[in-house]
Amino acid sequence: MRGGLWQLGQSITRRLAHGDKKAVARRCFASEAELKKTVFHDFHVANGGKMVPFAGWSMPIQYKDSIMDSTINCRQNGSLFDVSHMCGLSLKGKDAVPFLEKLVIADVAGLAPGTGSLTVFTNEKGGAIDDSVITKVKDDHIYLVVNAGCRDKDLAHIEEHMKAFKAKGGHVSWHIHDERSLLALQGPLAAPVLQHLTKEDLSKLYFGEFRVLDINGSVCFLTRTGYTGEDGFEISVPSEHGVDLAKAILEKSEGKVRLTGLGARDSLRLEAGLCLYGNDMEQHITPIEAGLTWAIGKRRRAEGGFLGADVILKQLEEGPKIRRVGFFSSGPPPRSHSEIQDEGGKNIGEITSGGFSPCLQKNIAMGYVKSGLHKAGTKVKIVIRGKTNEGVVTKMPFVPTKYYKPS
Repeated sequence: MRGGLWQLGQSITRRLAHGDKKAVARRCFASEAELKKTVFHDFHVANGGKMVPFAGWSMPIQYKDSIMDSTINCRQNGSLFDVSHMCGLSLKGKDAVPFLEKLVIADVAGLAPGTGSLTVFTNEKGGAIDDSVITKVKDDHIYLVVNAGCRDKDLAHIEEHMKAFKAKGGHVSWHIHDERSLLALQGPLAAPVLQHLTKEDLSKLYFGEFRVLDINGSVCFLTRTGYTGEDGFEISVPSEHGVDLAKAILEKSEGKVRLTGLGARDSLRLEAGLCLYGNDMEQHITPIEAGLTWAIGKRRRAEGGFLGADVILKQLEEGPKIRRVGFFSSGPPPRSHSEIQDEGGKNIGEITSGGFSPCLQKNIAMGYVKSGLHKAGTKVKIVIRGKTNEGVVTKMPFVPTKYYKPS
């Protein structure tokens, strides 16, 4: 599945259009019995969701509309995603903040209560174990969400360090929110639609902020964030109320907000220039190389104190040897692992994500190139199936972001 969500969705669409449902079943449903299912599984199927294995879960790649149409509808109206395969957890205790700061690059102590940030869990070599959105609910309560494909290693990593921390007298505990499900509501209609279901004034909740509030009669964790570049929310809802909330959101939108699958989610995040862990960020890639220098708090740059800080702070001072950049290109859309060459044909890097942008109607991609060749306007060649195609380094995001921030 690495880097292939969009491509897989297109393949399924073509096969279903030609009546080749057996081939789809062989590829996507072979291990259905072994897959975990979210509380929304039957709801997806009833609404035409085409289910595929993803990170050990049965998840919808798309619904009745195409991935192209779903992507455009998210930017014009709105999308509702089931992201319950991701893992929400809370760290609590008077030492929750200093504990987490040993594992991530963010200035957690500097966050105001009710605010959050994207951060990266690092290893001893400065590489990325995972990226995560963390929120300081209160000084003694941190809420975070980690990627589905990284759940087991992330939880093992946190637990190992928590045991050592507590053995030295630290006060911290954790709770994994398996009793909750996650929905992501994204797009220009996200706020007006959700406002119908809560008494809280959402116009006072800005990008990156968090509240515990009543939505549709349930106590929810609401974060104004997302993975599309659009304004929107991630909603942690008690699982027994999840389907009712999804139905209420769709009903209040009068059909304009649509259920949307992983295929469009992948094209939306690529258009927004956002990393997909396992493609654009891995254990050997540092946050500096990944273009996430901004996520390292000023105090953390001065003090360090997180795993791999020596490597990362050295890169901050001297500059990294490789950098993540965006590309426009001709020919077929670039794919993960496509070789990048300079104009003379010399290897300078590799594509990590790529596809055809539904909104821009052109090929877009991101990947890593040697420093010095990372500036916008640098001409490159991208090798796809043995043939070279013209490309050019470009700034990201490809599609302007529309995060809701104070004016």
